[in-house]
Amino acid sequence: MSVNLQTPIDYLKGVGPNRADLLRSELGIHTYQDLINLFPNRYIDRTKYYKINQLQRNNAEVQVIGQITSFREVAQKRGKRLVAEFRDDTGVMELVWFRGQKWIRESLKTGQPYVIFGKTNWFNGKFSMPHPELELLSEHEKNLRSAMQAIYPSTEKLSNKGITNRTVSKIMQQLFLETKGRYAETLSDTIRGELKLLSKSDALFNVHFPKSPELLSRAQFRLKFEELFYIQLQLILKNLIHRTKVKGYVFDKVGDYFNTFFKDHLPFDLTNAQKRVIKEIRADLGSNAQMNRLLQGDVGSGKTIVGFMSMLMGLDNGFQCCLMAPTEILSVQHYNGLIEWCNKLNISISLLTGSTKTSDRRIIHENLENGNLQILIGTHALLEDKVKFKNLGLAIIDEQHRFGVKQRSKLWHKNELPPNVLVMTATPIPRTLAMSVYGDLDISIIDELPAGRKPIKTVHRYDNNRLKVFRFMKDEIAKGRQIYVVYPLIQESEKMDYKDLMDGYESISREFPTPDYQISIVHGKMKAEDKDYEMQRFAEGKTNIMVATTVIEVGVNVPNASVMVIESAERFGLSQLHQLRGRVGRGAEQSYCILMTGHKLSNDSKTRLETMVRSSDGFEIAEVDLKLRGPGDIMGTQQSGVLNLRIADIVKDKDILQSARHHAKSVLNLDPSLALPENKMILNTYRQMSKYRNIWNYIS
Repeated sequence: MSVNLQTPIDYLKGVGPNRADLLRSELGIHTYQDLINLFPNRYIDRTKYYKINQLQRNNAEVQVIGQITSFREVAQKRGKRLVAEFRDDTGVMELVWFRGQKWIRESLKTGQPYVIFGKTNWFNGKFSMPHPELELLSEHEKNLRSAMQAIYPSTEKLSNKGITNRTVSKIMQQLFLETKGRYAETLSDTIRGELKLLSKSDALFNVHFPKSPELLSRAQFRLKFEELFYIQLQLILKNLIHRTKVKGYVFDKVGDYFNTFFKDHLPFDLTNAQKRVIKEIRADLGSNAQMNRLLQGDVGSGKTIVGFMSMLMGLDNGFQCCLMAPTEILSVQHYNGLIEWCNKLNISISLLTGSTKTSDRRIIHENLENGNLQILIGTHALLEDKVKFKNLGLAIIDEQHRFGVKQRSKLWHKNELPPNVLVMTATPIPRTLAMSVYGDLDISIIDELPAGRKPIKTVHRYDNNRLKVFRFMKDEIAKGRQIYVVYPLIQESEKMDYKDLMDGYESISREFPTPDYQISIVHGKMKAEDKDYEMQRFAEGKTNIMVATTVIEVGVNVPNASVMVIESAERFGLSQLHQLRGRVGRGAEQSYCILMTGHKLSNDSKTRLETMVRSSDGFEIAEVDLKLRGPGDIMGTQQSGVLNLRIADIVKDKDILQSARHHAKSVLNLDPSLALPENKMILNTYRQMSKYRNIWNYIS
C-alpha cells in the first residue's frame, strides 16, 4: 500500500508529539508532504575527513574522526560550560557545549571512535568546536550517506530543543524508507521528454541525498520547473475561465463622447504606445467577458488620459464609471485633471473622499443611484455600502497594490454583473514578477513618454559639492523655475528625521534668504490643511523651493518644477528614488535630479545610485530593485504571499519561469480543460494542490 503524503507528521517514526508540535510551529510542517518539500538551503561536502594537524584557522566546517578522552566543567560569568578533550593520532582539540550539558555528558562515551562535524575556532592556542554534531563511527558508516550533505532551514528554538540538522536528516531518511522513495509523477511524459527532466522520485531523492553535484543540479531544475509550472498553470487557467465564464458589460459602440474628445479636445497627440493600449482596452470592452487588465506606465507616460478615454467608451454605452485612488491628494489631483475635460463634454463628475461634507455626500449618493452622475472619483470612500451605482460599467483602480483583495472585491458586488476593471500603476513591475503575481490579468504597457518631454538629467554629488549645487539652484530659480529638496523619512526615528529636515531647512534659508526667495516646508507632523496650503502655494508658483519629507512622492503635479534634490539619497530605495525623480520633468524645460550623499556608501547604495544616473527606464530600474531587495519587499505583504516559493527563486530562476509559463500555455492551448489522457497527471496534481494548498487564495 502506498503511504498517503497527507498523513500528519506525528505518525512518522522518530518524530512523536513534541517534535511534531515544534516542526509545525517553527517550520510549518504538518504532513509528510510538507516534510518532503522542506528543501535544503545549501550543501556541504561530507566526503572529506581532516586530521587535527591539518586544520586551518579559517572557521570552516570540517569533519574529524577521533576519540573523547576526558570531560571537564569550566565556570564562566553565567553558569558553566562543558569541555571535552578530543584526540586523533596527530593532535588534540576541544569540544565545547554551553547548554544541554547533562544530556551530553550522559549520552557520550569516552574511548570510542566518533565522527565530529562543525565549525572550528582557534582559542587559547588550540582548536575548539562548539556544539559539534557527533556520531559513532560505526553508525556513521551504516547511514544512508551522500557526497553532499544537505543543510536544512532551522530556527534558534529548534536547535535549543535538540532538533539539529542531523535530526532532520534522520527523519527525512525515515520518510524515504516508509514511502520506499516512490512518489507520484506530476508532469506529463511530453514535458519530461522535451526538457529531459528527472522523474519526480529521482528528483526528490537527489535533492535530499545527492549522489553527485550533477544529479543535484538536475534535481533542483526539475523541482523548480514544476513549482513555477503549476503557479503559471493556475494563473493562465484563471484567466481562461475568467474570459469564458465571467460575463462583463459589453461596450459595443464608440460614440459621441469618445469621438468629440478625440477630434476636438485631445490636449496632445497620443503616442504609439497609448494608441496600442487603447486598442487593447477597446477589444476587451467589446467582448462579452469582463475586462481584467493591468496598465503599467512610468510616471508621466500618460496613463490618466488612457483611463479617461476608456471611461468615455463606458459613457457612450450608457454606463457609469469610477476611479479609485489610494490617497486623498491623488484622488483630488485626478479630479482636478478630469473636470476641465468633463465640463467641455458636458459630463457630470463628482469627488468623494473621507473629508466630503455630509450634505454633499447625500447629493452624490442620490445622483449615483438615479444615474445622473456619470463619473465618480474617490478614495476608499467609494467602497462604503451606502455608495450604490445605477449601472457601474468600468472601475479604474490606481496604484492597486495599496488596496487589499477584499477591498477590491467590494466594488465587484455593487452590480449584478461585475464591472470591467482597469488597474493602473506607475510602479513598474519587473516582467518576472508581473508574470507570477499578475499572471491572471492581461497586461498593457505604455513604454514611451509623450513627445516634447526631455529625459531628466540625473547626477550624483557628494556633500562637499554642496556650494556648487546651491549655485546651480540659484541659476535655475533665476530662469523662473522651481525646486524640490527632499529628505528621507525613517518611521522609527521621527525625532531624527525632523531634526535632519529642520537643519536642512535652516541651511537653505541662510543660502536663499527672503525677500529674494520664498520657501515652503512640508512634513508628516503638520496638519493636513497646513500641508495643503503649503503645497498649493508651491503649485501656484508663490514659493521657489519646496523642502519636504517624502509626502510629495505621490501627489502634486507642478510642471514648472525642474530640479529635484534628494538629500541622503543612499537612504532611499530604488523605486522611491525613481518615483521622486518623476515629480520633475513634467513641463517642456530640461529637468534635473541631483542625488546628494556622504562618501561612506555600501555596495548596494552604490549600485542604486549608479542605476539612477545611468537609466531612466522604470522597468530596468525595477529589475535591479528586484535583484537587490527580493520579491517580498517589492510586492508588499498583501501580494507577496503568492511568492511563498519552496525551492524556486523568482530572481535567479527567471529563465526557468519563462520556460514554465511557455509550457503551461502550450498545454492549455491544446487542451484547455486538461481532458486528454496525456495530461491526466497534470490534472490530478492540479486538483490535489487546489485542495491542500491555499496559496491560490493570495492571487488577486
